[in-house]
Amino acid sequence: MTDFVRVTYGQTGKTQAPNAMGMRPMQARVYEARAAQFLLLKAPPAAGKSRALMFVALDKLENQGVGKVIVCVPETSIGASFRSTDLTSYGFFADWEVQPRWNLCLNGAEDGATARKVRAVREFMASDDRVLVCTHATFRFAFDEIAENEGTAAFDDCLIAIDEFHHVSAGDDNRLGEILRRLLARGRAHIMAMTGSYFRGDSIPVLRPEDEALFRSITYSYYEQLDGYRFLKSLGISYSFYRDTYISAIPEVLNPDLKTIIHIPHRGSAEAYDVKQSEVGAILDALGEVIGREPETGFDLVRLPDGRVLKVADLVDDGPERDKVKASLTREITGTDGKRDDAADRDKVDLIIALGMAKEGFDWVWCEHALTIGYRSSLTEIVQIIGRATRDAPGKRHAQFTNLVAEPGVETGVVTDAVNDMLKAISGALLMEQVLQPNFKFYRREDGDTRPPVDVDDEGRVHIGIGGLMLPPTARAREIVENDMHELVAKACQQIDRRTVADDVAPEVATQLILTDIIEKSYENLTPDETEAIRQDLAARMNIAAIARRMAHEEGQKGLAEPAGTWTTAPPDDEPNASDAMNLIRMVKKFINVRELDIDLIDSINPFREGFDVASKALDTPLLQQIQSAMVAQRIQMTEEEALVLWPRIKRFTAQEGRPPNPHAADDLERRLAEAHAYIRTKKAERMRAAHDAARG
Repeated sequence: MTDFVRVTYGQTGKTQAPNAMGMRPMQARVYEARAAQFLLLKAPPAAGKSRALMFVALDKLENQGVGKVIVCVPETSIGASFRSTDLTSYGFFADWEVQPRWNLCLNGAEDGATARKVRAVREFMASDDRVLVCTHATFRFAFDEIAENEGTAAFDDCLIAIDEFHHVSAGDDNRLGEILRRLLARGRAHIMAMTGSYFRGDSIPVLRPEDEALFRSITYSYYEQLDGYRFLKSLGISYSFYRDTYISAIPEVLNPDLKTIIHIPHRGSAEAYDVKQSEVGAILDALGEVIGREPETGFDLVRLPDGRVLKVADLVDDGPERDKVKASLTREITGTDGKRDDAADRDKVDLIIALGMAKEGFDWVWCEHALTIGYRSSLTEIVQIIGRATRDAPGKRHAQFTNLVAEPGVETGVVTDAVNDMLKAISGALLMEQVLQPNFKFYRREDGDTRPPVDVDDEGRVHIGIGGLMLPPTARAREIVENDMHELVAKACQQIDRRTVADDVAPEVATQLILTDIIEKSYENLTPDETEAIRQDLAARMNIAAIARRMAHEEGQKGLAEPAGTWTTAPPDDEPNASDAMNLIRMVKKFINVRELDIDLIDSINPFREGFDVASKALDTPLLQQIQSAMVAQRIQMTEEEALVLWPRIKRFTAQEGRPPNPHAADDLERRLAEAHAYIRTKKAERMRAAHDAARG
């Protein structure tokens, strides 16, 4: 099993160290912005978003005239994150208190309880109490009912906190998005939006640009979070392939020694071969012998061949036992001192099997392995699932995400679906490499510049000088470059298709034509200079690690025989061993310090193709050839934009080879250049004829 991406972090402990008020660094950063009426927090799983909301909400209640706080979560299991919490013992001025009657997520599923919970929201609004926790669905229904009778003004001076904010969308048919726009238009409520992935996985943005401009945005990166852990050292992301049914591969990919969450395939997907309960039973049988159920927790007991007994929490079965299982999972085992008993809490359960649950906001700190079965077309879902394994916990040094997917069956002849599924996997791997990297900040490097080509500031941002880089010419372009690049990277990853990874695609087509198209579709009314400056920054962000890897490989550095997606970010004084890839930041520093880095070099590398090359290491040769052949068969037609992008390369080829590119060449890219050359000549002839006809007539 090949890791597409393997990252090693520094274990600095910074993200776990509280200040005098009991706030971790991310929470302190958010608290500094507490006076903003509309806050948008983008932070990874386990960063402490729920407690950041508590600090801000309490200040708004005590000092900013806010009368009520309504916390909205996507599903009931996440409501436990917002239960009453002791904050004063750690230095804050007040505790977070939620009366049990106002935490509407504590008593099970939403189904069949909608009317009761909507009534509870109405009663809360009429009471003197200050904090309520409910699901997105409950809030939607309650808002409609209350607003119909009293108007949107009923929510004036309330703080509406929306967890997992990517459930909102700018689409007209998204009710939560419509409610949000009504609150923003009135301008009297306070809003705090929180998410671990500010992109939805589809083509619809979370917020409309004019609405997003109202928010104070705070971003805390995956890199900052994981590099500041005390225990977790590394994260691996891999894809594994199976034939027949996925059950046959379970013994190979599931290590019973690791605390694991398994997400079985979506119902209706090609990987789902039976009813969900039968698939869970087959997984248990593949592990060992089912010997019963633990009565107090509802966990299934499975005896392994070596005699050990695993405790398995089944969240797939939605029968009467599930509420007991969910409660057992969220119940923390504590010692006589009231603090968590790490050993006992870790031993509480060994394996969780889920379908739609245990993704967003699900907190099981001991999870070491997230095993997901079936392709996930939503990049948001991939990020959320990986987040289940990336929580810091004593004794936990490595976290692993494995996507177990069906090997494209070339014998069936259904190759188009196979190609599309492989591209989904590559999209997820490429996105996660980008998400897990440090925060790069690029500047234009001029002749005689005395600054080091690569430098790291006190906040961990990596500043890199690039010759010929076009700086953002306006405040709007600067805002996009500083705040929106993760979203643009996600959109770019979703564009992986035959246009981006086939052998005959020139890198310039991907870095210039496709990235420009993404930016123009994301923002209205950008000038050409604004678009180009943003495009150059985006291309640099997606290619900087690939450039450093290539330079290191050319220099014959040790450790770079690992997959191309492998890099580490260990502390500067922690020398990597021979089996490790070179530290990413040091690798960038070393090879960019001694080479001239310019925008032409950046545009000469296709980031999408780099991702495909990494993925191909997990496939055997016949299968890879079949997929590549299918890509060629799905050839797109030549466009004028692509031909113009390729024209400099055609001229360079002709000058170097002393001939134009050959349309019958063995090299795919040379054939594509020949097609572009023919296209340009044809268009030129057409225009000359049109000009001649116009002159004559």
